[in-house]
Amino acid sequence: MSVLPYEVRHESGAPAYALRIEIAGRVLAYSGDTEWTEALPRAAKDTDLFICEAYFYEKRVPFHLDYRTLMEHRSEIRTKRLIVTHMSADMLERLTKLEVEAASDGRVPEL
Repeated sequence: MSVLPYEVRHESGAPAYALRIEIAGRVLAYSGDTEWTEALPRAAKDTDLFICEAYFYEKRVPFHLDYRTLMEHRSEIRTKRLIVTHMSADMLERLTKLEVEAASDGRVPEL
């Protein structure tokens, strides 16, 4: 197993990281809480699955990523599958509009 951290932008009192995890020939990346940063495409490059925060649909707030910004950068995120997570009520109300998968309580994605 290999775990690589990529520093992202989220003020929490400690450094924030996206993680790239390689195990048994599969690669998963997780954004953690962050606004858009060039570290995200590096962490997600050629992954089987990228799980990424999309807190709001289009409202931009510091230290969090919104769905619209994520989709504007979609071509840079070279992953086979993209699942958004850490969604506010604003995002949850728009699940039918998403072009990618959405996380849900209890869901266990297969790699």
